Amino acid sequence: METIINIKGLHVHYDKHCALYDVNMNILENDFLAIVGPNGGGKSTLLKSILGLIPITNGEILIAGKSPKEAHGIIGYVPQFSKFDKSFPISVEEVILSSTLANKSHLFHRHSKLDKMLVSEILERLNITDLGKRQIGELSGGQLQKVLIARALALNPKILILDEPTASLDSKASEDIYSILKDLNKDKTIVLVTHDIGNIQNNSSTLACINKTLKYYGKAELNNTVSEELYGTSIKNLISLKERNIRRKC
Repeated sequence: METIINIKGLHVHYDKHCALYDVNMNILENDFLAIVGPNGGGKSTLLKSILGLIPITNGEILIAGKSPKEAHGIIGYVPQFSKFDKSFPISVEEVILSSTLANKSHLFHRHSKLDKMLVSEILERLNITDLGKRQIGELSGGQLQKVLIARALALNPKILILDEPTASLDSKASEDIYSILKDLNKDKTIVLVTHDIGNIQNNSSTLACINKTLKYYGKAELNNTVSEELYGTSIKNLISLKERNIRRKC
């Protein structure tokens, strides 16, 4: 497998605050990477750096040999569904079609038959064809998360980056999302930030543990030593806490 994301000596500072220091990662094509760590540990900063949304202080990030700002179309980004405005009057098909505008050269573009065929294919691949005409305000959290994944797929990216895709979802909805991601991983690199410790081993192939710097990077097996350093507790306690939170939401 060839390297698709290469991070060398990454440092990110906000004014005098050090958000990340000396992060080195070599992410391979078709990898399924889960990024974990405590709140404020730099996970979101790492994602924003890869996406080219914030300036880095030192180091280098290459996406398929290009800088993040030159890597347009290589990465599809999926935000947390809770950050998406469900009150906006737009259908599922229109949400996905909006992503295709990034490839258009003029402002007043009309969607082509090919654009609409692409949307139909994506809806079918994710098994959400029945949602196409529905307004996003009518969707559950799990359904909306699938729609946001579909939107990211409209540009046929090589890499899919997701920010806590199962946050606030019940266990069944989370399983559905992971099933979709494992299928997409057949031809795409998956990178996700997650607090879903219990599902890491069964669904991802590589694990990165971040707390200002890289504490662990390797096979997706979170051990108690790393868990204690990152979260101050054992893996068993972390999973138990996650399960209690899920039961409260059900």
